[in-house]
Amino acid sequence: MATDTYRCLHCQDHTVARAFDVSHISTTCPVCESFERLVNERVVEQFRALEDSSPESLDWDRLDRTEKLFVAERVARRGRDASEFTVAGVSDDTAAAAGDASGERREPTEASGDESAEDTGDEQTVD
Repeated sequence: MATDTYRCLHCQDHTVARAFDVSHISTTCPVCESFERLVNERVVEQFRALEDSSPESLDWDRLDRTEKLFVAERVARRGRDASEFTVAGVSDDTAAAAGDASGERREPTEASGDESAEDTGDEQTVD
């Protein structure tokens, strides 16, 4: 039976292997003792690869960590291409012109128009 490995997002040290494939597991990490997400190792590897070399079409540095993990999950587990994503929201130029200094959060969106991009509840909680 195939197993998947999951890594603690907080300490990056603790890993567990499970016989199911989900994006992450929510549990208390025995190493750092925080209730944290253990992310699928393939997602972590894809995240690191995108940190090293993201496509020019995706403004990777403007995304926060959660948004980056969203993109990495879609690429690693769902076969998407990182270049299919764009950063949506108010640009700095638009916000300045409109006098809006709220710093509205930009979210990565899939450019394909695929409505299945919403979170599918693909999470496993472990006690």
